[in-house]
Amino acid sequence: MTSVPSVERSGGIGTLVTGNLLGGVAVASGIAVGGLLLERLGGTSVAGLGQAASVLGAAVAAVPLAGVAARHGRRRSLVLGYAIAVLGGVLIVTAAVVAQLAVLLAGLAMFGVGQAVNLQSRYAAADGAAPGARARTMSIVIWATTIGSVAGPNLSEVADRFGRWLGLPGLAGPYVFSVVAFALAGAVVAVFLRPAVRSPAPAGGEADESRRTVGAVAALRWAAGDPAARFAVVLIAVAHATMVMVMVMTPLHMQHHGMSLQLVGVVISLHVLGMYALSPVFGWLADRLGAVRTACAGMLMLAAAVVLGFVAVSASEGSALTALALIVLGVGWSASMISASALLAGTAADHVRVPLQGATDAGMNYAGAAAAALAGPILAAGGFRAVNVAAAIILVPAVATAVPALRRRRATANEAGDDGHRARAVRP
Repeated sequence: MTSVPSVERSGGIGTLVTGNLLGGVAVASGIAVGGLLLERLGGTSVAGLGQAASVLGAAVAAVPLAGVAARHGRRRSLVLGYAIAVLGGVLIVTAAVVAQLAVLLAGLAMFGVGQAVNLQSRYAAADGAAPGARARTMSIVIWATTIGSVAGPNLSEVADRFGRWLGLPGLAGPYVFSVVAFALAGAVVAVFLRPAVRSPAPAGGEADESRRTVGAVAALRWAAGDPAARFAVVLIAVAHATMVMVMVMTPLHMQHHGMSLQLVGVVISLHVLGMYALSPVFGWLADRLGAVRTACAGMLMLAAAVVLGFVAVSASEGSALTALALIVLGVGWSASMISASALLAGTAADHVRVPLQGATDAGMNYAGAAAAALAGPILAAGGFRAVNVAAAIILVPAVATAVPALRRRRATANEAGDDGHRARAVRP
């Protein structure tokens, strides 16, 4: 085991916000045309493999990147991740030029590492934040993704024209923009995120056990014994899987019911805004009211979203209810993700914190990939109602782990109150 360097103290939250904004532009610019490029090279039957490859790339990279952060600091980990994403973008452009599907899929997997880096940056923000402001600080970094998610797809047409001007095939240009955006994000982090400041080693020459890292499996084993950490790990995976399962099938459901492609685009845009735009609000609530309470509120919103989606199938105003369901789904995901991430940042012991964060993000992406893979067959077998029922079932583990976390929170609050009463009793 190796000793853990203390976290970076960024040259201002603006460093991480800027990096996440650029990374968000890069991811969204590529995602907007990835399926179209796959369809061109391999046919409609493989068009969905691009998203799967990117999600799996993010999942596979999460644990190794957390290991680099634990051993060498956040800055090196983030820069390495952005560099891998840059190489992925270059591979995608190369695949478009040589018309090779296998090269394209490999590039998309490496490109997905950029999403893992964007996720890890929220923990980097929490590292340098005061305990009472962790959630708010993380939420500001996540909020920056809103700008990237909106700006990225809107740059696709301009980027495509630029790529053609360079002599590249159609749909390659947006990935040129992505490469530039990822490279700029890495440069910003490399230059402005200050190096780690190491704490003095304890007397005797050996690092204390709390300053040692563990592997991802050991970190998850530690979390299994801590109610708050266990709840956070499960909720992040469950919230993401619930959101993905409903979100990826909503466009198909809407088109099956005769709704226009333009309306589909509006609904998905509102969903994305729900995911990110209110992040600072939930960060403030998590710091003010407590992360466990805010996480439970997020679960309730996710449950409300699947109920609305179920009802929308037979409602006369199905399009309005579907839009409302997707907005609530995005808002519930936001509340759950921010509050659970704040729990992980505040409850995990020093030697497991970073490995646990990486393992949790990996689990989140694996859960999302599994939900996306299962959603299609469920829709085919039982329609959109069945999709929402399955999403509701996914929420059950989070509800089960929330109960012990709430009990622990109440017990801690009672102990703090008793200590306060005793202190006042002996005060002269």
